[in-house]
Amino acid sequence: MTVATAAPEAAEPADAEVPPPAAAPEAAYTAEGEAAYTAEGEAAHTAEGEAAAALVERDAREFGAYARTGGWTFGLKVARSVRPGGQHAEGTPKLSAKEFAELAGCSADRVMRFYKAWDKAADDGLVPHFEALAPGQDVELPDADVWLAYYVPRSSATSARGTAITAAAEAEGIRPTKALEVAENPTALRAAILADPGTAQAARHALLDRLKEDPALQTELARDIARTDELKKAVAGEARAADRIEYVRKVAEEGQIRTPAGQTLDAPAELRAEAERHLTLLDELDDSEEAGEWATEAYDTVKNLVAETVESDPELRVQERRTKFYSSLQKATKVFEELTLDDAADFDDIYEDDMVQRLEELQQAIHTCITALRKASATH
Repeated sequence: MTVATAAPEAAEPADAEVPPPAAAPEAAYTAEGEAAYTAEGEAAHTAEGEAAAALVERDAREFGAYARTGGWTFGLKVARSVRPGGQHAEGTPKLSAKEFAELAGCSADRVMRFYKAWDKAADDGLVPHFEALAPGQDVELPDADVWLAYYVPRSSATSARGTAITAAAEAEGIRPTKALEVAENPTALRAAILADPGTAQAARHALLDRLKEDPALQTELARDIARTDELKKAVAGEARAADRIEYVRKVAEEGQIRTPAGQTLDAPAELRAEAERHLTLLDELDDSEEAGEWATEAYDTVKNLVAETVESDPELRVQERRTKFYSSLQKATKVFEELTLDDAADFDDIYEDDMVQRLEELQQAIHTCITALRKASATH
């Protein structure tokens, strides 16, 4: 029986070309794709950078424009986009102030403040009138500092109160904006006064200046002081110090002294010089220094010198005693004359034994005094 055998497979030729791996073409494609992607990415990145740079440049230009012109920059936007009052919407792309404010996200009142500022400047010939401007049109703008002369930052400035505040601010050389803002925020002003000594000092000076022309405020402030014990004591102390300083000032400047009995005399040169020295020290005190102790020292010094002046002159000393006696006699006479003696029936209700005793003692004292004076008269 014959067995069939399978024929052997033909061997591959030794020099047969080996095909390249299948991945090789894909790798080449990928490299090309990456190069293309990288180039595209760089282009996109460059475009983004240029766009960002353009935005920065735009911000810089707008900042520069505002730095040069200030509020005029925004005034122009209103002037060329908001139609003048009374002009109909037909035939113009401009908006009303209300419509413009809605798009801007602010109040129509704010828009109108820019509108009115531009209108006043146009009347003065600084800028074109509304009718001559078209949306998007640029014109040469005045300097930023000029804007403040036309723009009223708050509607309250147009009221009588606001006008007065504006005038006062201009007189002080400050921007009305600041004064109006403070006036509209009294709580903020109170907080600043309570927290800051410098603000409190400024408020004190302002109140003192206003008191001179505001009788109602004078009354209110006096009432507040009278109702506050601490303030009453402080006012009494300052009034006493002021009186003492005035006493020394009169001696120094007028050259006259007033004796304890009330005589007015020419001050000796030494006494006047001492008063002038103390007055100079008082005038040199700072506002922050307490004048009370210095005033007391000056007053006591001058007063003691006045007493020494009187005691050193016998004739003057006698005259001083005579003046003092007359003064006491006049006071006693006035007090006794004020007693009601017209209706004797009144004594039935008020009588007490002590009254009679006091009058008898007074009668005896008067009799003794009269006797002494008659004796002195006879001797004289």
